Amino acid sequence: MNDRNPTAAPTGSQTAFPENDSDTLTPALLKARLRHGDRLLGLDLGSKTIGLAVSDGLWMGATPLKTIRRSKFSKDSQDLLAIVEEYDVAALILGLPVEMDGSEGKRCQSTRQFAANLRGLDNRLSTLPLAYWDERLSTAAVQRMMIDDFDMSRKKRAETVDKQAAAYILQGFMDAMSHVRSD
Repeated sequence: MNDRNPTAAPTGSQTAFPENDSDTLTPALLKARLRHGDRLLGLDLGSKTIGLAVSDGLWMGATPLKTIRRSKFSKDSQDLLAIVEEYDVAALILGLPVEMDGSEGKRCQSTRQFAANLRGLDNRLSTLPLAYWDERLSTAAVQRMMIDDFDMSRKKRAETVDKQAAAYILQGFMDAMSHVRSD
């Protein structure tokens, strides 16, 4: 367990969540900045798709929303902005694909670059609070659930796994927020 992701196994390394990453927030810090009713958007960034999930205003449930087929960053960010505006999103939660040993590889670098690119935009996406959440095994957990609980075919799983993984990531972050005491 670590203080950035209370449900994660110990990693022995804080490289996944550097203290000097002032652009991102822990569940406690984000909860302190949010107003009752604010919604969060969870993102599962892949090389070909972006899975999206949205929270309710009470931060109790994450709903799989949609999957965006990736193209150029400008198009991806326009699609993302439309969803942020449609759902009046107050913060973004990006799944951070940390290696099993707790280190950051190329996929983490890609996710952090995506976040940096969002910060460089001249629209609402550049100002939204942003948090990372350790997404180790999220897709595997979702795949297993779709096979065991719903007996989904491979084709059906492929159509929905990214947005389901985004919901899994967002739910984990909100569960951590729920353990934070409000003063």
